[in-house]
Amino acid sequence: MIIKRSNLFNIKKYEKQFRDAGLAQGYASLRKISQLYLLRHSALNEIGTKLENLDDEYSANFDHNPIHHMEERMKEPASLLEKVSRKQIPLDTDDLFGNIYDIAGIRVITNYLDDIIKVRNALVKQSDVTVIKEKDYINHPKPNGYRSYHLIVSVPVFQDAGVQNVPVEVQIRTVGMDTWASLEHDLRYKSFADQDKADQYAAELAQYSEQLFTIEENMQRIFTGLQSEKNEHES
Repeated sequence: MIIKRSNLFNIKKYEKQFRDAGLAQGYASLRKISQLYLLRHSALNEIGTKLENLDDEYSANFDHNPIHHMEERMKEPASLLEKVSRKQIPLDTDDLFGNIYDIAGIRVITNYLDDIIKVRNALVKQSDVTVIKEKDYINHPKPNGYRSYHLIVSVPVFQDAGVQNVPVEVQIRTVGMDTWASLEHDLRYKSFADQDKADQYAAELAQYSEQLFTIEENMQRIFTGLQSEKNEHES
């Protein structure tokens, strides 16, 4: 199942407003950004379809779905513009394309630890998928305890003007890791009057990350054992 969160620009909606306000140049820049979003969204659709097909294949051939669910998202335009300003990137489509990779992203939530690498390997084996960047926060978690597998991949997008290789951010993690990350996100962005309390919660979360990883290793061991016994029984 893919949960979609689309933040595409509706360019026709804004065209008349910009022109009536005498901001034709601003409209031209907006149009460039809208085309960038359209490209990234198309690439996101390509990656999402590939992952769905891979999950269906595993279900049919191995009686196991490695993917629990997926969540697609397009970066909010306000967040993109803030990042552009912070990184001092010229507001030009080509520069944005070359410097910002997380405009389109998909989070893949797996059932078990081994499914993370299984999904990663199956995706990057495809001939039209190219790995741009890769970070393993599963075996090398961040100092705060965050665990996830991050990939930036590119995939060809076919449009009337031709073909472009377009980047998509892919994050792969288990259900438990995703729950942990959601709680840590709430802590990081929630305003606390008592900073000491916030620091205490952060320390607890870092500790729970280690405990959660140990639990998931044990659940993986049990699942692998069950699958092995099942295969022996069926053979």
